[in-house]
Amino acid sequence: MSTAAFEMTVSVEPGDIDEQNHVNNTVYLRWVQDVAVGHWRALANPEAQQRIGWVVLRHEIDYKMPATLGDEIVLRTWVGKATRLTFERFTEILRKSDRQIFSQARTLWCPIDAQTGRPVRVSTEVRAQFST
Repeated sequence: MSTAAFEMTVSVEPGDIDEQNHVNNTVYLRWVQDVAVGHWRALANPEAQQRIGWVVLRHEIDYKMPATLGDEIVLRTWVGKATRLTFERFTEILRKSDRQIFSQARTLWCPIDAQTGRPVRVSTEVRAQFST
């Protein structure tokens, strides 16, 4: 069972900044999705990646402090509880230099059949690989 967190690093780009001169809330949401996809692609075998797609059922995001232009960001994610039809995923968005938390998210994902787009049950092996 893989309970280790997956991390990737991104930089705040000029296009991420909003009128308040900090990272726009929609960028945090994009980062939550980007790190989830990165985690899936890094660990799932090619056959699972071809068969299974993912859709979001719910996002909950708490903003702790603003990120600004020039910040190096660590996107950290892990899967909590996984059932046959839902995966609970947690994400932390942190400043790389001091690991200060900018944002935390909880997302509920549903696996779908990549061909039909319909919900699909995930094998015990895939649940065990990602879930705590």
